[in-house]
Amino acid sequence: MQNTKVFTILQYFTKYELNSLRKFVQSPYFNVNEDLMRLYDLYLELLEKPGTEKPKEEAWKMVVGDDRPYDDVRFRKYNSDLLKLVEGYLAQKVYEENPIREANHLIEAVSRRRMLKLYNTVMSSARRLSDRQHYKSAQYYYYQYQIEKNYYEILIHGQKRLDKTNVEYIVENLDRFYLAEKLRYYCSVLSMKYTHSHEYKLLFLEEIVRHVELYGYGDIPAISIFYQIYLTNIEPEEVRHFEALKDLIDQHISLFPNEEALEILTYALNYCIRNINQSKPEFLSEYFYLYERALDNDLIDFTDEEFGPWHFKNIVTIALRLEKYSWTEKFIYKYHQLLPETFRNNAHSFSLAQVNYYKGNFGEVISLLHQVEYEDFTYNLNSKVILLFSYYELDEIEPLYSLMDSFRVYLQRNTKISATKKRNYLNLIKFLKKLTKIQPGEKASLEKLAKEMDEQNGAIVSESWLRAKMEEIL
Repeated sequence: MQNTKVFTILQYFTKYELNSLRKFVQSPYFNVNEDLMRLYDLYLELLEKPGTEKPKEEAWKMVVGDDRPYDDVRFRKYNSDLLKLVEGYLAQKVYEENPIREANHLIEAVSRRRMLKLYNTVMSSARRLSDRQHYKSAQYYYYQYQIEKNYYEILIHGQKRLDKTNVEYIVENLDRFYLAEKLRYYCSVLSMKYTHSHEYKLLFLEEIVRHVELYGYGDIPAISIFYQIYLTNIEPEEVRHFEALKDLIDQHISLFPNEEALEILTYALNYCIRNINQSKPEFLSEYFYLYERALDNDLIDFTDEEFGPWHFKNIVTIALRLEKYSWTEKFIYKYHQLLPETFRNNAHSFSLAQVNYYKGNFGEVISLLHQVEYEDFTYNLNSKVILLFSYYELDEIEPLYSLMDSFRVYLQRNTKISATKKRNYLNLIKFLKKLTKIQPGEKASLEKLAKEMDEQNGAIVSESWLRAKMEEIL
């Protein structure tokens, strides 16, 4: 029972959604088979009692309610039919999220049936909903196009052939949608070149770029923003493109749904990261500024298991590099509670340890991290590195050596860590141990160590920290 696809999907639903879905399955408009209702209730029971096993034969009796022998083909069909109902519910919920979509379908239905008395009513309703729309992403122009297209179908039923129609508005909105979406996906392809080598064939890109350059579209944020993102990718050395993008973000980011707004900000953030990696520290402030805009507009979903902890960690790291200690502590206390439970405690303790490290409270760092063994290996690696640095700063050589030994064993035994990453961390341990054996003023030894590090071609975790410590004892 628990291995069926429908049960797997139901595990993603909240309790509210499961109750809402039950009403959907109960509705005779969508389902007339009472056996499917009983099967759904059985799945609800299993969801409420995790770990409970229910053999198919026992489930069959509870579903059919009589003495019919178990029929595997029929039982599979029941599960398949219930899955279709669940999929129908998901589609219906998305459909209901957008009133303009519903209004457009209503106009289309009225037009098909030539219900003349409803024409004015449905058009007025659609235009009223459109006027109330706050977001002006490409999707907005697509729905405007649909409204005008459906209105055109209504018009041609009652007009003379020589009367002017609304074709101009249809094409105008279609063009705006097309240009915005084409640029958006072209930007996606351009950003992939930094991490992938895939080739994509996208038609009319040169023509679209020339067209936008000619006409500007400054009044259409969905076009002007993605055109500016395009420029930051094509001419990354021209910082004026980034400045223009930042201005557009400040002016118009609230006009995009959260998901697309965060996508836009991510392009700008990635531009900053590339410049930071090219030793342009002035982009640290730009990076932080963009994250502040994201926080101000509630664009980051910290509850998201994939990206929430990643954004949280990035924000803490960049704020500390800018020495915004008070701001960082307030951020940690405010937002760590929103993180998924599996990450929450790790993020909280590790982030506070980072704050104390940057503030020079090395003893507090050790107190926070010494007894913690993080389940997430990324947190584990980073916490061990901070502990190494803290022991070094306090000149606690014995615990430092002990940690280096245990850290080396951890790296060698952990199968989740890539060979490249293991090498980089092992190099940190190796060169840190060599550094501890060099006395202040031993220039020849430091030069020899620097040469050995040069031969690694950057394959050393926290190499800049090591070199800074070498400078201190020169």
